[in-house]
Amino acid sequence: MYPHTSHKDKPLSGILYLIPTPLGDDPPEWVMPAHAISILHRLDHLIVENLRTARRLLSKTHIPKSIDSIQFYELNKHSSEADVGSFLDAAKQGSDIGLISEAGSPCIADPGAIIVQQAHKIGIKVVPLAGPNSIMMALMASGFNGQWFVFHGYLPIQANARIKKIRELEQHAVHSGQTQIFIETPYRNQQLFEALMRTCHPSTTLCIAIDISSDDEVILTQSISQWQSSPLNIHKKPAVFLLGTDAHSIQ
Repeated sequence: MYPHTSHKDKPLSGILYLIPTPLGDDPPEWVMPAHAISILHRLDHLIVENLRTARRLLSKTHIPKSIDSIQFYELNKHSSEADVGSFLDAAKQGSDIGLISEAGSPCIADPGAIIVQQAHKIGIKVVPLAGPNSIMMALMASGFNGQWFVFHGYLPIQANARIKKIRELEQHAVHSGQTQIFIETPYRNQQLFEALMRTCHPSTTLCIAIDISSDDEVILTQSISQWQSSPLNIHKKPAVFLLGTDAHSIQ
């Protein structure tokens, strides 16, 4: 149990727990530490991206209390500034709160950072818990430089801007050895893959990590020319893309 911070004239402040969730349909106990599940089970307040997904997760973890007894706060593109400002009210009164992502780790390619920023501003303790993160898992399995890397998030949608960005990332990866990591919305993954095939030099090395931690997981690192000779169909499949150099060339 983490200690609460006490104040003379205020109630004890609660803790904001950042709780990673499964990336796919795997049973939570396969990828979530028992400690994280235990904390999730005792929380009465949860900030979530999608209410239905959150309730399904709690059911899969066999939560020992009624899900209807939990107060949910939805954090998504429809949340107003006033809504977000009230999400930590329970913590101000001493109750612990959990922040869970739609999939993977909160605040990493995820809208949760605004809650964490607010928690720091008002003195709420923030505790990140270990669990699945597709970006870090892809880097681990890529064979690329894990000491020097950068995550770019989503690349430009417009074709010319996307090509320009790909060339920029390729130059960084090849000449500096810095691993370049990026993602795309699953329904645009095939277009991104095809743009990489058209834009990058045949000798450039690309890793694609698809459906991480699921039964259909594919993580493969090879040259662009090899990818061109055996193209993938990754339409609507969650994927992480990495441009890098082989481990033997890392200084």
